[in-house]
Amino acid sequence: MKLAPDSLAFALDGAARALEMVSTGTSLPLALSSTFVAVQATPQSRGAIQDLCYRSMRSWGQSNALMGLLLDSPPSPARLGSLLCMSLGLLADTTRPYADHTVVDQAVSACAADPELTRAKGVVNAVLRRFLRERDRLLATTQTSDEARLNYPQWWIDKARASWPEQWEELLQVGNQRPPLTLRVNRLKGSVQDYLDLLSQQQVEATQIGPSAVRLAQPTPVSEIPGFSQGWVSVQDAAAQLAAPLMQLESGMRVLDACAAPGGKSVHLLELEDIRLVALDNDQDRLKRVEENLDRLDFEAELLRGDARRKDWWDGQLFDRILADVPCTASGIVRRHPDIRWLRRPEDSAALARLAADILNNLWSMLRPGGLMLLVTCSIWPEESELQAEAFCRRHTHIRLPAPGQLLPMAGATQDQDGLFFALLQKPLF
Repeated sequence: MKLAPDSLAFALDGAARALEMVSTGTSLPLALSSTFVAVQATPQSRGAIQDLCYRSMRSWGQSNALMGLLLDSPPSPARLGSLLCMSLGLLADTTRPYADHTVVDQAVSACAADPELTRAKGVVNAVLRRFLRERDRLLATTQTSDEARLNYPQWWIDKARASWPEQWEELLQVGNQRPPLTLRVNRLKGSVQDYLDLLSQQQVEATQIGPSAVRLAQPTPVSEIPGFSQGWVSVQDAAAQLAAPLMQLESGMRVLDACAAPGGKSVHLLELEDIRLVALDNDQDRLKRVEENLDRLDFEAELLRGDARRKDWWDGQLFDRILADVPCTASGIVRRHPDIRWLRRPEDSAALARLAADILNNLWSMLRPGGLMLLVTCSIWPEESELQAEAFCRRHTHIRLPAPGQLLPMAGATQDQDGLFFALLQKPLF
């Protein structure tokens, strides 16, 4: 049985394959890339598969709890569990993205078309129909579990409560929302108002939510964003847009963007001043994305592949400014990457904090006296952010300058941002 590429069944089948990979530790973006090739997805079906996966990751806790109530034992193979969880998530979704009978029918069709799952189509049909009969009771039962109610692993919930006792539940709720599409206006091309006027002329609704930040009311493929291909704007969260201005750039400075990929901050630095930029990353494929961003905005920089913990890539010339966007758990951007919560482990935060500390120690030796280093993380866990900055300051002679510190995720009408941390450090002259 061959599924039509524009059918929900085709999308369910593809999404189940991707989610099966996530269950074994693969990040969702990588799982999707592999799946698109494997199922020969069309552009339309790619969008549908991706949407189903992201929806599922945001409701994974509740869906797994429902599956536990409806089945006596975990389903096998793992792809069957992914298909059931995804279908239950769609049926439990209060926005009703698809009619109930459509979800059931297409889930059974997806099962029948997969040689590994075809024998389970009766189970899929029975489980989903039973859920519809007992929906209210089953959903009420899941509300007694924090993991099901909040859709995070219990350890993540406990860590959020301990780290942010007054804001923890709001933070988790923001992480379950769909992220906005936020743009950064290139001031070399025109003002924010100029760009808002351009959007208005093309009947695109948008709101200014930062000095150079414009949030589109509806997500749009980058190829369809007015002025994107011409370099008028770049896609970048409002909080991330704060990094480059904090560095107090001056023309002619030698600047290092460590851990630079995908390059959003790199091009922002170049938009602000005529600097000599070195963009470093340890992944050659990710460096290509930096190069693509530079080309689109017609900028030049020295691209280097290297480990920021080492010096083998460095030519010995000191930098005037260093942007250290160090590795972290990405707990502050979970609304954009909902798979992170299910892939991370409790011990990851401490391990990544040690990695970041090694990077910071190494980069500090490359900074000229009087120069500035900006520590950035996209984490809300203190050991990766404020405690990391405090530990660095105890190890090194420094001057800590004013910076936003920890910004928590927000999703408001006029303020909308990911969770990022900033610490600005100056090396003394003597």
